Amino acid sequence: MPRLPSAIRRGCLAVLVLAGACAATPSRARDQGIEVDAELVFGVDISYSMDRVEQELQRNGYVQALTSPEFLNALKSNALGKVAIAYMQWASYGDQDLVLDWTVISGPDSAKAAADKLAAAPYRRARRTSISGAIDAATRLFNENGFKGARQIIDISGDGPNNDGRPVMQARADAIARGITINGLPLVGIRPYLGPADIQDLDIYYEDCVIGGPDAFMISIHDTKSFVDATRSKLVREIARGSAAPTTRLIQHAQAKEPRISCMVGENLWRGRWGN
Repeated sequence: MPRLPSAIRRGCLAVLVLAGACAATPSRARDQGIEVDAELVFGVDISYSMDRVEQELQRNGYVQALTSPEFLNALKSNALGKVAIAYMQWASYGDQDLVLDWTVISGPDSAKAAADKLAAAPYRRARRTSISGAIDAATRLFNENGFKGARQIIDISGDGPNNDGRPVMQARADAIARGITINGLPLVGIRPYLGPADIQDLDIYYEDCVIGGPDAFMISIHDTKSFVDATRSKLVREIARGSAAPTTRLIQHAQAKEPRISCMVGENLWRGRWGN
C-alpha cells in the first residue's frame, strides 16, 4: 500500500476521530515497509503553559542529542544502524502538527540534516494540554509510514497533566495494545511558579499515568542545564543494542501498581477553574 502524501497525513492529525485514509491496515503497511531498527515519534508540548524558554529547551535537547557522538555510536550498535524519526508538536486534542515528517537517521550526515531542519522551524503556542491527543496522533503516525521497525516508541515531553480530550489512561492503553512503548520527559519545576493547571508531582503523574509498554521509562527534567543530557541519555537508551545503554539515577521506570496520583487530576483542575 503506498505511503500517504505528507499533506494528507498532516490533515489526518487534526481530525483524529475520523477513520478515513489514515486508519488503513497498519500491519500490511509494516510488512511492505523499509526495515529500520526503531520508529520514534517525538511529541513535544506547545501549550500556553510552555513559555519560550521551555520550548527552546525541548527543541534544542533533540537538536543536540541527534548529533551527539553518544547517539551516533548507539545507532551503530543496532543490526541495521538506522532509525526513522518524526517530530510532532501538540497542544489540545485536535491540535498537532509535524515539524519533521518521517526521516531516516543512519549516520552523521542524516542526523545533522534532521537537526538543522528542527532548529530552523518556527515556534508557536496553542491552548489546552492533551497528552491523550498526542499519544493518539503519534500512534496514527505509525500507520502506513513506510517503515518496519523492531520497536515503535512515542516520546512525550511537557510541563502539565492532561486536561483535554479523552483520559490519558485510555490513549496509553490503546497504544500499548499495539506494542508501542511510551516514554516521558516531564519538565518539573522549570518555571519558578505553578499555574492553575499545573501540579507539583508531574514526575509521579508521568510515571504512573503516561508512560507504559515494553521497557518504558522516563527522565524528569528539573533545571534548564539538564535537558540536553537527559534527552541524549533517553535517545541512547531507546536505541542502544549490543552496547551498554547509559545508566542514570534520573531514569524511572513505569509503575506496575495502582497510580499514586489521580490520572484525572488535570481534568479536575480545569473543571474546578472554569466550572465545566
